Amino acid sequence: MRKFVVTVNGTSYEVEVEEQGEGNAPQSAAAVSEPVKTESAAPQSAAPKSKPAAKSAPAGSITISAPMPGTILDINVQVGDNITKGQVLCILEAMKMENEIMAPQDGKVVSVNVSKGASVNAGDVLFALQ
Repeated sequence: MRKFVVTVNGTSYEVEVEEQGEGNAPQSAAAVSEPVKTESAAPQSAAPKSKPAAKSAPAGSITISAPMPGTILDINVQVGDNITKGQVLCILEAMKMENEIMAPQDGKVVSVNVSKGASVNAGDVLFALQ
């Protein structure tokens, strides 16, 4: 048996692994004990990768964000268009389904932050309205 300390999401675990020779049937693959405290000079945590800077919306504008990750199939508005509540602004494909992104209120489109064919993540700003 060999012992290892494995850190997962900041929690350290002591793991015992049994070595197997050729032709030997495994009796037990591994045993994991309760989390153990280990000291490290510099804790290494998986820092989230920074996203590219999002296009900023004008002050006082209402932003419309992507509700889920997907691909923009079509954009139905341009900057300067007057829109009404419920109007379809774009089509977002996610998990092989087409989702209509609609205007939450009447207004004017002041910025379009996506393009046709672009991949977006949940929370990415798609449009800004005034």
